Amino acid sequence: MQEAGAASHPTKQEACFGASPLSDPNSNHDPRGVCQRRCPVRHPDILTLEETHTIFLWYTATNKPRLDFSLIKRKGLAPQRCHRFQSSAYRSNQWRYRGRCDSIQFAVDRRVFIAGLGLYGSSSGKAEYSVKIELKRLGVVLAQNLTKFMSDGSSNTFPVWFEHPVQVEQDTFYTASAVLDGSELSYFGQEGMTEVQCGKVAFQFQCSSDSTNGTGVQGGQIPELIFYA
Repeated sequence: MQEAGAASHPTKQEACFGASPLSDPNSNHDPRGVCQRRCPVRHPDILTLEETHTIFLWYTATNKPRLDFSLIKRKGLAPQRCHRFQSSAYRSNQWRYRGRCDSIQFAVDRRVFIAGLGLYGSSSGKAEYSVKIELKRLGVVLAQNLTKFMSDGSSNTFPVWFEHPVQVEQDTFYTASAVLDGSELSYFGQEGMTEVQCGKVAFQFQCSSDSTNGTGVQGGQIPELIFYA
């Protein structure tokens, strides 16, 4: 619905929306994408015919015309990390991987999008791990990814991403799991917290019955949830 007094002329609509139609981070310099996103056939009240023609030439011509729009890409949301351990450690017989599952349950007090997990790596130098990560709700797999990551021998966490962020609703428990395969022992978390405040989002953690490799609230793997809010 158009507000009373709001003009439908393209120039005034640009003033409302911001004159930066080229700052779309998903724009991949494909002329077909330009047409699909920018042509006045689809957006007759936002760009004039002359502006559309100029934008098309900017993407396709060798001698690019001057544009009156911002070329700076939008940054978008930055991923945040919820770290649930207060310290980490390693021992001569832990943390070992033999195809068993490390898993933890969590809930949030507002809707977020889970993008991946932060995992511990080798405690004895550079090492590569194969890993399968999963996100489930009530036993139903919402996302999974089978990939590899390289650790550098430090106690840092290493991000492993899902193919796409997954929407997680508030006040509902979800299960994050990781099955690692690697010959090297890794660091593990200690002094785990049942509740963690990350910015405006409160996370609550509890043990998962899917965890068969020792991970729980107090210690183990999956030190971080990577999310957007």
